[in-house]
Amino acid sequence: MTDAVAPFSLAGKKGLVLGVANDQSIAWGCTRLARAQGADIVATCVSEKARKWVEPLTSAIGVDLVPCNVEADGQLEALVQHAVNKFGKLDFVIHSIAWAPLEDLHGAVVDSSREGFARAMNISCHSFAEVAKLCAPYMTDGGSMITMSYLGSVVAVPHYGLMGPVKAALESTVRYMAQELGPKNIRVHAVSSGPILTRAASGLADFDTFMETARAKAPLQRLVTLDEIAQLSTFLCSDAASGMTGQTIYVDAGVNAVD
Repeated sequence: MTDAVAPFSLAGKKGLVLGVANDQSIAWGCTRLARAQGADIVATCVSEKARKWVEPLTSAIGVDLVPCNVEADGQLEALVQHAVNKFGKLDFVIHSIAWAPLEDLHGAVVDSSREGFARAMNISCHSFAEVAKLCAPYMTDGGSMITMSYLGSVVAVPHYGLMGPVKAALESTVRYMAQELGPKNIRVHAVSSGPILTRAASGLADFDTFMETARAKAPLQRLVTLDEIAQLSTFLCSDAASGMTGQTIYVDAGVNAVD
């Protein structure tokens, strides 16, 4: 009889989590669970204004919080340098940032403005590549990089609009990053979750209908929870997922598997 295999752990790992907005955000769920599994973490919120809402959460579990607007020149560089100065190295990055101007998000893709499309792509997609470039030199023992996607990247989901093409680009970016960073033993994934009521998701038109449609279609006949999304994300950051890279992995109660 063999000894039982211990559950995966992040003990001793050093990580960066981008995008904590409140206690319902995916980034917060990941931060809380990764910390509970033993990781040391620097987390971000979007601005100094947001800090007063987020810092009571992060400080309660011993996580350093840094405001970081990925559109502002130098802020990502300063963030990564802060984390490296604090930890000496990095083992994982969780990128949970998505945004588009409401007027573009609520309209048809063909009506989206050039400026709005470009900003949505920059904030929601290219920032992942930027943070990867900055962090990779400090992942000296290899590591994991995770971003967040949604089924609307591969099928046209009513009301998801502009974010569908943006998430499709993000998932393609994941595959190319996995190829490019694999020789450094850095693994890259997208976690594609079912809808949950985050601040970013609430900006989508008819979001209540969006959630109910997902619930009705799901083989598990329910929506997923923040903890379930965090469990998959932190597993992918652990050594237990060492043989995996370049994938979009669904945690959506099975919606992706049905018509």
